[in-house]
Amino acid sequence: MRLPVTAPTSRRHFLTAATGLVVAGLLPRHRAFGRPSEFYQGPLVGETKSPFAPNAYIRIAPSRVAGDSGITLILPNVEMGQGIYTGAVTLIAEELEVEPDQVNLEAAPPDDAYVAADMGTQATGGSTSTIFEWTTLRQAGAAARLMLVQAAAGQWGCPVSDCTTRQGQVFHTPSGRSIAYADLAADAAKLSPPKDIPLKTAKDWTLIGRSRHRLDSRAKVEGQPLFGIDIRVPDMKHATVAACPVMGGTVGGIDRDAALRTPGVHAVLMIDNAVCVVADHYWAAKKGLDALAVTWNEGTNASVDTQRIYRELHDGLSEPKPVVAKSTSDATAAMARAATRYEATYQQPLLAHSPMEPVNCAIHIRPDGADVWVGTQVPMWARDSVADIAGLPKNRVQLHCQYIGGGFGRRLEYEYVTQAAQFAKQVPYPLKIVWSREEDLTLDRFRPAYVDHVRAGLDARGRIESMEFRVIGPAVVARWEPAGLSPDGFDEDLAAAISITPYTWPASRLDYVRREAPGVVTAWWRGVGGTRGLFVVESFIDELALRAGADPVAYRRELIREQPRARVVLDLAAEKSGWGTPLPKGHGRGVAVQFLFGSYLGTVIEVDMTEPAQVRIVHVTVAVDCGQPVNPDQIRAQIEGGMIFGLGTALFNEITLSNGRVQEDNFNLWRIMRMNEAPPVDIHIVASTETPGGIGETGTAAAAPALANAIAAASGRRLRTLPLLPGLESA
Repeated sequence: MRLPVTAPTSRRHFLTAATGLVVAGLLPRHRAFGRPSEFYQGPLVGETKSPFAPNAYIRIAPSRVAGDSGITLILPNVEMGQGIYTGAVTLIAEELEVEPDQVNLEAAPPDDAYVAADMGTQATGGSTSTIFEWTTLRQAGAAARLMLVQAAAGQWGCPVSDCTTRQGQVFHTPSGRSIAYADLAADAAKLSPPKDIPLKTAKDWTLIGRSRHRLDSRAKVEGQPLFGIDIRVPDMKHATVAACPVMGGTVGGIDRDAALRTPGVHAVLMIDNAVCVVADHYWAAKKGLDALAVTWNEGTNASVDTQRIYRELHDGLSEPKPVVAKSTSDATAAMARAATRYEATYQQPLLAHSPMEPVNCAIHIRPDGADVWVGTQVPMWARDSVADIAGLPKNRVQLHCQYIGGGFGRRLEYEYVTQAAQFAKQVPYPLKIVWSREEDLTLDRFRPAYVDHVRAGLDARGRIESMEFRVIGPAVVARWEPAGLSPDGFDEDLAAAISITPYTWPASRLDYVRREAPGVVTAWWRGVGGTRGLFVVESFIDELALRAGADPVAYRRELIREQPRARVVLDLAAEKSGWGTPLPKGHGRGVAVQFLFGSYLGTVIEVDMTEPAQVRIVHVTVAVDCGQPVNPDQIRAQIEGGMIFGLGTALFNEITLSNGRVQEDNFNLWRIMRMNEAPPVDIHIVASTETPGGIGETGTAAAAPALANAIAAASGRRLRTLPLLPGLESA
């Protein structure tokens, strides 16, 4: 497999193969579809024919390199560690009848052809990549294969029924003749795409559903792929930046001369709220930035602290006019009829993304155009931002998507690209800006803090008659994509795991009180609504089970009446974890069950709390039904990684502010789970033929509630505030 973006490419080079064949699948409900509008501008010098490019996903061209099949998948989903390159190639290769390592892969540039309608733009996020591409890419591969077979039959003068395909070739069964796909591209390009595209049945699959190592693993070990931070282009200079650490502040004073005296420093650049030092290499830029001795006009947010943020959230508990987002008609009456009522309030903190690769962007703005090399989850918005800053038409800005060293939602933001363009506009050469780790953490776009209040109306046996939820906090979608906000002002993401659950109860009501956090910008973070809501619901269900004197698994099983897939994963996780068997003194098990991102998970966590203020996570058991698995090995990797990410966050992490400044500025204060603390994660995948669901955020969502429930079982202490460890230590 040839890796994407191993060298910068131009749009004109993007579709270079003369008489090539480009095919894509039929229109799925999630993905806009059509020929890329700006990519191709006519034959290159020396070419006599234009490449065939009716759609946007597959290119098959006469190979110019020995051993190259000529098959290329053009993929709009960005690779950031989730393994989508391997999964996407598997889908194409299955229907195209080739081995995955025969498929080259290119990261798609920004274009309307790749807009995900559910997100409003071309985006990778929300655990949607496999969901969106499941049908699209298989149909793309099948359509290409049918056209190649038709082209071969035309050359041989035989019926199509005499032809079969395998290993990137069409075979004439009666004679044994064969011809490679690449040698059929010119003739196939003359054909009309088929209207009906039959897909292989599951019994005929040879790739889908089978574990395989990631196609880019060896290349990564050898250091071949280019991440944004690796970019080098001719005449490029290096830079680092500092923005006002208080949101909304501006630059006050600088010592420009001191910075310019630093060896290797070439320039000091300024915009309203930030400074940039340009040098021969990063270390010189960093030393120059230190010498710059910036002072700041901090503005009105200099008085913001964490206590104010939480105070404003808790004030929303008494808000008399919330948005009634979701309600059944008899919810209030059912609550009034209840024999008893039980309620609880939960609090969750601001969180940073802290990906391994800090924010970076390489950019060159010229009078006639611009090039941007960046890891981004929203390439169209990033490109459009550069076009606006540079005063250029969008089709004059070429954005080259790079591998991302961890996203978690951080690269769904693009303000760092806007900032880079503002600085790059001031110099004639390519400029690569890398944020320091401190800048990356303190100027992040943060997962919002929330307060949730839950009340249950119960019958005499402790069974749920009515549920009332009140969510207080920001609406991320109101800033990120305002059109996604409902007419009454509700962010539907906040209903995840609350209105849509594996459980059935007679009546429910969900109120929302919008409170935007002062002094910070809030954003997506590895499943905002689902991660937040699941901690609330699964913690509360555990409390209700305890109050009813019921086993937590049995109590949940009774509530799961309409989603048998949820009961299967709950029972499987309980069985595989040894639920109900005796545990050593000081140990406890906690359970959580979920339906998020189209997938079902049952999770059991065992903890050791022999030392009352310390938690050792002994073991994690996960049962998952994510629909038809594409690559079981990658499903396990995603759940394991997400679980470790979520466990560390649940135990340790909170962004705090003092005098408007974020206090956690590096990993000495922003605690990451260490290797010796990471538990074994035992994952059981349910055989399923349902349409695939998402998986990248499911493990993270399950971590906090299952862990909190395990801590309650082991210690008798119910912790309703995240992170958990400070609550234990303060006892």
